[in-house]
Amino acid sequence: MLFVEFDQGMILRKGTDRHGSRIIRLVVGNPLIMKEMAKHVPDASSDAPVTVLVDERADGVHLSYDRMASLLAPYGNNEALKVARDLDAKVEDLLRQAAA
Repeated sequence: MLFVEFDQGMILRKGTDRHGSRIIRLVVGNPLIMKEMAKHVPDASSDAPVTVLVDERADGVHLSYDRMASLLAPYGNNEALKVARDLDAKVEDLLRQAAA
């Protein structure tokens, strides 16, 4: 589910010579997955839904994603980490498919 889309490149385009800068930040996710993580670690709500950055550069399009498992690892909750790892696998698979 797409929650919101931000045109981050707009900031680079304003007042600079980088008129072609295209950077889009997508906030995407499944509220049920976020709920499952937050049930174990309430702070998970600050990072879910997840952010995907789509950045067009001279050498092609780059996709960036911060893994939820790495964001939740400091909390040491195995249940939340399992959900986060499953989410990471789904997001990474989706990004691979989108890039193909």
